[in-house]
Amino acid sequence: MPPKIIGVIPAHLESVRLPRKPLLPICGHPMIAWVYARARLAPELSELLVATDSDEIDEWCRSVRIPAMMTSAAHRSGTDRILEVLARQSKEGCAGDVYVNVQGDEPLVDPEHIRLMLQPFSEAAETQVATLKIALDPAEAADPNKVKVVTDSSGAALYFSRSPIPYDRNQPSTAAYYKHIGLYAYSASALEKFRRFPTGPLEQAEKLEQLRFLENNIPIIVRETTKETIGIDTPEDLRRAEEYFERRRIHFPEI
Repeated sequence: MPPKIIGVIPAHLESVRLPRKPLLPICGHPMIAWVYARARLAPELSELLVATDSDEIDEWCRSVRIPAMMTSAAHRSGTDRILEVLARQSKEGCAGDVYVNVQGDEPLVDPEHIRLMLQPFSEAAETQVATLKIALDPAEAADPNKVKVVTDSSGAALYFSRSPIPYDRNQPSTAAYYKHIGLYAYSASALEKFRRFPTGPLEQAEKLEQLRFLENNIPIIVRETTKETIGIDTPEDLRRAEEYFERRRIHFPEI
């Protein structure tokens, strides 16, 4: 029997830098609608739902027949929200084998991203966590808003950082830099382990929750994509996403 793969879109209405961003329009459709409609094109997903603590987001999703689950307002991250989805589905006897974290502020998410992340689970039964990277211009490597990742020869993550890694002492630099794309696929068992792990010093220093897996010897497989994403954190990001869709004449996929 093929694994049951559940996509979850964590969505939080309040944002310090861009209030109400899940419901802000991009080419006439709320951002959360773009994320859902594009992720839904991935045939690997058995199920896809929005997990939110906002009554307004929940009501809007239901008004357009997007599956949604109300979750606690106490969650500090999207992963915490997905853990609640897992816990509730486990109680109801309908939990998935693998959960895909489709960030609610990634309107350029593509079915290819999801396919690449899920490949390691079919290739090796011991896979617990997978994510993505994309080549980064060295001139952008110093930007702390762009998280960098380095991997070993097999593609497993060695470290994630807001600092430019690797540090290249050669001048001019010959190092290759990769930006981490914050989409994840986790086995249900890896999520349960994450729930039990305390926050470690590396996660506290970098403010990157994926380091909790590495600090506890849980490998993260990193696959490379050539499809860029635009994480929406500012009005400028919103404008860039709209220009991207218009320039490439990408139409809104019907829900």
